[in-house]
Amino acid sequence: MKKVNLFASAALCVVLAACSQRVGTATTQKAESTVSEAAKQNYSAYLFTYFTGNNKSEEAIRFAISTDGYNYRALNDNKPVINSADISSTGGVRDPHILRGADGKTFYMVVTDMVSANGWTSNRAMVLLKSTDLLNWTSSIVNIQERFPGNEDLLRVWAPQTIYDPAVGKYMLYWSMKHGDAADIIYYAYANADFTDLETEPKQLFYNPAGGASIDGDIIFKDGLYHLFFKTEDAGSGLKVAVSDKLTEGYVLRDKFVQQTKDPVEGSGVFKLNNGEGYILMYDVYTKGKYQFTKTQDLENFEVIDQAISMNFHPRHGTVLPITAAEAEALVQKWGSADDALQMPQAKGIKKINVAYDSAAKALNLPVKSGTNLAAFDPEFTALPGVSISPKGAQNFAAGPVTYTVQLKGREPQTYTVTAKQANNAVLDGYYADPDIIYAEKTGKFYIYPTSDGFTGWSGNYFKTFSSDNLVDWKDEGVILDLPKDVSWADRNAWAPCIIEKKVNGAYKYFYYFTAAQKIGVAVADHPTGPFVDSGKPLLDKFPEGVTRGQQIDPDVFTDPKTGKSYLYWGNGYMAGAELNDDMVSLKPGTTKVMTPVKSYNEGTHVFFRNGKYYFMWSENDTRDENYQVRYGTATSPLGKITLPQNNLVIVKDKEAGIYGTGHHSVIQIPGKDEWYIVYHRFNYPKGITMGESAGYNREVCIDKMEFNPDGSIKQATPTHAGIKPVSLNNQ
Repeated sequence: MKKVNLFASAALCVVLAACSQRVGTATTQKAESTVSEAAKQNYSAYLFTYFTGNNKSEEAIRFAISTDGYNYRALNDNKPVINSADISSTGGVRDPHILRGADGKTFYMVVTDMVSANGWTSNRAMVLLKSTDLLNWTSSIVNIQERFPGNEDLLRVWAPQTIYDPAVGKYMLYWSMKHGDAADIIYYAYANADFTDLETEPKQLFYNPAGGASIDGDIIFKDGLYHLFFKTEDAGSGLKVAVSDKLTEGYVLRDKFVQQTKDPVEGSGVFKLNNGEGYILMYDVYTKGKYQFTKTQDLENFEVIDQAISMNFHPRHGTVLPITAAEAEALVQKWGSADDALQMPQAKGIKKINVAYDSAAKALNLPVKSGTNLAAFDPEFTALPGVSISPKGAQNFAAGPVTYTVQLKGREPQTYTVTAKQANNAVLDGYYADPDIIYAEKTGKFYIYPTSDGFTGWSGNYFKTFSSDNLVDWKDEGVILDLPKDVSWADRNAWAPCIIEKKVNGAYKYFYYFTAAQKIGVAVADHPTGPFVDSGKPLLDKFPEGVTRGQQIDPDVFTDPKTGKSYLYWGNGYMAGAELNDDMVSLKPGTTKVMTPVKSYNEGTHVFFRNGKYYFMWSENDTRDENYQVRYGTATSPLGKITLPQNNLVIVKDKEAGIYGTGHHSVIQIPGKDEWYIVYHRFNYPKGITMGESAGYNREVCIDKMEFNPDGSIKQATPTHAGIKPVSLNNQ
């Protein structure tokens, strides 16, 4: 048995939740007395244990903490709290599950002993860990193939968990294993008294009626029944629940999926809220690099609560354990910091993903939404256990920075300068990119149509729209096109849409062009917010003649005010344009033209008309590049030769302001006025520039002023955090 040397304390970040307390309600007098001490505990916080990814450095146990089960901060600066090399046979561990023992004061943790780079059928072992304080852990490796004869064809041992069996007074481990060509099966065995080994042969726990793979089991005891959540891959893939009144047998499948997304999921974790308001079911939406949280009262019906969740890290398959105030204080004492404690403002007016902290200056900047009263503003800092923050309540930030003092129990107090300023950029709440904007005559409002961002590898599969009557305050109008649900020919990579309003037979119609699976489609609606109906096939899925590289993406639609004819532009690595037929859902044969203006052209064409000139704009460099930027040229017709001005840079990064990756844009003219604005995306501020290539799919939408010189040339725009002031449409 090994004694684990834990890493020294570092800083505190943000966490998520994904585990659960597994002390079953006893059915015998012996079991009742066994768990009585645990039942007396007053739980007031949560410990989330997780790993972060498929690189070996990410395959390690990490901790995060929460006071409410919804908002999490990573401990130890999101670094491992246990060195994987010290406890595993492979050098990596995954899928941590943590349990409070029946005595209420001993903790058990089990993890998959695995490095994914060695392959998904490369591991045969699990690691068992034990602690009396959550800080110091002993560990043992159990190699199933070596420990139990008859497992010569064993290929993998995945996602172990632990539960106390009151009927026998022992801890039962359950996990999935795959042998040869057979499907993954969930097995169980009992641990020895020291929790260093398995003392019984693995037996099959659950029999899947469909015979498909069953992995990632998670057992919750409620109302006299054991609820086994697991991932199944028969008749689709997702999370199902089987129920039994006995822990080790008799599980009957409830044959419905319980995840609340169409995306692939795994690693479910259920935990009971300390306030008695039900249970949280969370799971790893692994193709999107995010978690989804749902809430339930009965373990049958689940409501998505993602809007209430915050964390400062990206977890993979983990679990959440309710803990006491004393336990939480001890965790914060070891792995927390005053710096991180201040970075948990909960006020609704704060743009939380844009909060910026300068550790050297001990300065925190809180960007707030339009309309926030800064003369009496309370950031609503949530103090972690063992941490005090003063002053409390509303402060006058309009008069300047406010000094706050943070003290961790037993440490010297630290002072910080906190500033709160209105920041209209980013204009949309959350991660969005590639914005296209229109003014709809039908409704008298503006609408932005972006890519839904924040998904690993640009893997989003739905589109939303947002409305505004002043370009500053935006309303989320919801999903307008869901690829898996609404489009028959593609279900992935929902990118870079554009839209146009046209009158057809006296009625307004909205033609929405979008990228899906590197093809371009078109959907039609009678209202700017839909519902949109797809045409049923791609509009574009082949290279234009003479083009052999790039992608068929990034459509842009433009109607020539001189002729009323409409045109579509598209391309990545090349720019192409063509006239649309009157039906707006097909291209006029023989009109397609390759129009690439310059070798540095990359993507994101946008066309508009002003004072007799046709302006062609585009993005150069890659969207993952901090130098992603917009240039332009002009022409005398919609498909004419593009002329490049001498100074044709429209918008570019501002390093001093921390603004990077300014590109893939559109522009909007205020109706009846020669007043123009550029709508573009940037890397998330402030974290984007630190994220490497991930910055390229964690972007946000901004709006700034765009002006012209007397000769019609475009002045270089300045990207800002302040954004623009509200626009009035009353003086048209």
